[in-house]
Amino acid sequence: MDMSVWYLLGAVLVFFMQCGFAMVETGFTRAKNAGNIIMKNLMDFCIGTVVFFILGYGIMNSENYFFGLIGRPEYQMFTDFANFDWSNFFFQLVFCATAATIVSGAMAERTKFSTYCIYSAVISAIVYPIEAGWVWNSAGWLAKLGYVDFAGSSVIHMVGGIASVIGAAMLGPRIGKYTKGKDGKVVVNAFPGHSLTLGALGCFILWFAWYGFNGAAASDPTQLAQILGTTTIAPAVATFACMLFTWIRNGAPDVSMCLNASLAGLVGITAGCANVDAVGATIIGLVDGILVVIVVEFIDQKLKIDDPVGAVAVHGCNGLWGTVAVGLFDYNNGVFYGGGFHQLGVQVLGVVCIAAYTAVAMTIVFTILKHTIGLRVSAEEEIMGLDIAEHDLASAYADFLPISATTMGGVTTETIDVTDLRDKKLAPIIGGAKEAGGRYTKLTIMCKEDRFAILKDAMSQIGVTGMTVSHVMGCGTQKGKTGQYRGVKIDMNLLPQLQVDIVVSTVPPELVVEAAKKALYTGEYGDGKIFLYDVENVVRIRTNETGIAALDNDVAH
Repeated sequence: MDMSVWYLLGAVLVFFMQCGFAMVETGFTRAKNAGNIIMKNLMDFCIGTVVFFILGYGIMNSENYFFGLIGRPEYQMFTDFANFDWSNFFFQLVFCATAATIVSGAMAERTKFSTYCIYSAVISAIVYPIEAGWVWNSAGWLAKLGYVDFAGSSVIHMVGGIASVIGAAMLGPRIGKYTKGKDGKVVVNAFPGHSLTLGALGCFILWFAWYGFNGAAASDPTQLAQILGTTTIAPAVATFACMLFTWIRNGAPDVSMCLNASLAGLVGITAGCANVDAVGATIIGLVDGILVVIVVEFIDQKLKIDDPVGAVAVHGCNGLWGTVAVGLFDYNNGVFYGGGFHQLGVQVLGVVCIAAYTAVAMTIVFTILKHTIGLRVSAEEEIMGLDIAEHDLASAYADFLPISATTMGGVTTETIDVTDLRDKKLAPIIGGAKEAGGRYTKLTIMCKEDRFAILKDAMSQIGVTGMTVSHVMGCGTQKGKTGQYRGVKIDMNLLPQLQVDIVVSTVPPELVVEAAKKALYTGEYGDGKIFLYDVENVVRIRTNETGIAALDNDVAH
């Protein structure tokens, strides 16, 4: 196998990770900001490319490397195009873009787009290239000490996580995320993402592309196969552990947290993917799966730092753990493999220095931005959504309903007979002076989607042949079926329902009500409600007919 070709193909897979990050972040946040998030992830790579080839690549990979700390920018790509090492440039570029992308999720839904572009550029131009050179330039001081971070648990992910927690803390939480309860204590409110499906798609894309992320630099097919093995074991174990942990603790397996756990397992194994065996990968993944849950909740509920996608836990904490774990599970030099504590000491020293440098650098960057152009959009813009406020985009989902407008046939095949209601004397529900046939009543019926087919059949039996049906979201005094989202209690949960509007004249509204009750009743919460309104008149636009003629045998228009 030509490993040089695989090296480039692996780098292409790393570029594809931008798509995965975009989908994860978009799915885990609200629909009104989807376009803004897509734009940020696009510009991460585009802006990063510009500043990386102008400055960052030379700082990181220069042969003139000063004191093991920083390189002198060189521009052979311009002066000697034919002989320039384009393979290494492209490989390092796609990794650089990943570090900047991580920060986007933690600061989502309230950051100025102009500010984001600036700090993304700074990360790609200076912050990442300096510390990455320490590890991946052979003249770097950590490289000389034998520091192991094969594919970037600390160099990329921990750095992104640290930048994320600093940025999110300085930015402040989204409006309404933390409120004061009646007892004066701070209440943590859940902001569920608008599309778990998109989030899951992003996670699968990232997992697939991670085989290039970890395996691109493999020296031979044997090592590549081993790397692909450990890169599969760790996230699988992490996700399984997270499922069991949340299931036992919360009474149900947490979907969004398990998606995060798969990424946490990938982050954790990235440093040691070529240096640990199956046992080490299993233990690293096991810790990843539990650690991500604990840290997400600690960041959110204890520190009150609003991180919509869990970037700090997934990338920051698991990146740190995965790098330190090399010192424990390296099958040549690890503590548990008879290698003593030297490698562990080097790993700890490396993560401390990289973390300290990143924290200082990003604190300076965010502080300058905060006191110049500002970090955050206005409250009005945040409430409106960044799609319209920052990009003049009405919606990223134009022409789509917030709930799918599927065929409203329901899933229940049950039928009922309501013809017997016609012969009953029903008490008038809406009193009125209008004579029979001159009284117009609108009935709005809120019902479960799976009972609609029965309701529609019942209406047909009593002579109602027209209705208007809409998908809506709502709940009654029971506040919907409440639960948890990423460890936070949801006090009100809007559930999908159907709103059926019917206008009748010759069919008594009392008959419609009784037929609807018979069709929809199950005895459980959520059976629905019926609202009745007096209608002054009805006008058919096409013919200008009014009154009963406009209804045309009780067809609602």
